[in-house]
Amino acid sequence: MAKSKDKLFLEELVSEVREDFLSRQKEKFSLERQWELNMDFLYGNQYAKINIDGEISDEEKDFFWQSRKVYNHIAPIIEARVSRLGRVRPTMSVRASGDEESDIKTAKIVSNVLNSTCARLDLDNLIKKATDWSEVTGSSFYKVVWNNNLGKKLGEVNGQSVYEGDVDIEVVSPFEIYPDSLFSQDVSDCKSIIHARAMHVEDIYQIYGVEVEGENLQNLLTYKSRNGFSTTKKSYSDYALVIERYEKPSRAYPNGRVVSVAGNNLLYVGELPYINEKDCKRDFPFVRQVCLPQTGCFFGISIVERIIPIQRAFNAVKNRKHEFLNRISMGVITVEDGAVDVEELADDGLYPGKVIVYRQGSNPPSIMNAGNFPNDFSYEEEMLKNEFTTISGVSEFTRYGDSKVNMASGVALQLLIEQDDTR
Repeated sequence: MAKSKDKLFLEELVSEVREDFLSRQKEKFSLERQWELNMDFLYGNQYAKINIDGEISDEEKDFFWQSRKVYNHIAPIIEARVSRLGRVRPTMSVRASGDEESDIKTAKIVSNVLNSTCARLDLDNLIKKATDWSEVTGSSFYKVVWNNNLGKKLGEVNGQSVYEGDVDIEVVSPFEIYPDSLFSQDVSDCKSIIHARAMHVEDIYQIYGVEVEGENLQNLLTYKSRNGFSTTKKSYSDYALVIERYEKPSRAYPNGRVVSVAGNNLLYVGELPYINEKDCKRDFPFVRQVCLPQTGCFFGISIVERIIPIQRAFNAVKNRKHEFLNRISMGVITVEDGAVDVEELADDGLYPGKVIVYRQGSNPPSIMNAGNFPNDFSYEEEMLKNEFTTISGVSEFTRYGDSKVNMASGVALQLLIEQDDTR
């Protein structure tokens, strides 16, 4: 009877975690679509939009002859920002708890251990990956865990190698993080956080020791998020969605709780594994990084989101400008009805040396006067370029190493660099 109750409790726990995940996924749906739109604009698909159903679709042409070229200013801006932010690297240090020589010596030893760990983990590369995510989507996360498969090999047990273990850091995209409330300002304000990601069934067995069947994730995820998947994959039969819910210490669970499920299987349930908070308390293993903080929201906002309206306007101005230049150079031909073979003229145009035969007594074909090129196009183009700089904080000096004003003074150049850093 006790086993039957335990089994029922575990089934209810798995069901409750999955329903909780789907509820959070639905709440986060609009944010994920905006992040995907940001990624589309970064990589050059700049005629994408979020339609009335909340899905991403392509804008249709109003006329077949419209020019729809892309003049991508977002990519160099983000590349410049990531490069500039890449020069800022945190330095790990430990402060001695007292003035005694033993405390100072211990602090130096621990500082060396920290620096050695950062070098082994290649922390600079991890920060770059996290910065790439935060610049495009507005947020990224570090998951600090203990990896039992790292460190020196100690021996073998039942034919399996045993290692001493070591700290490990994983960069997690915001697509995989689901807080209990989107209105929490930081990780510390959350009561629980779900980390949901797709994993190969073999990896699940290796980590949790549980056999799990593959799932059709496209059908499972009603609101499709990337969850670590490339959208070009044809089959997800060997993958399953692993949902890890981390719960903060509470009256019911003084040391917190972690519940991991995949499909209808309970992979793990237990207390928060790491004493990583001050006063020897347990907390979430996540650290948040944002591009720009958004007041009253868990996730940050990206510079890309702010630049998208300007990029749309810039593409429109450049394309209308080129259409006008095409009208001036190629011309719009006017002909009298029945005077010439219109189909032939439409196919060949008025190329040099062309012989035109027109009906006797009618007017010959002529090119319509398109007028002079309006200065408004050039003025609007320059204004939009300035808006790119104003909103992104990345000037042409940062992107191209060039300035509109010729400066021979080193002090002036240094002042310009400091202004860019301030932005």
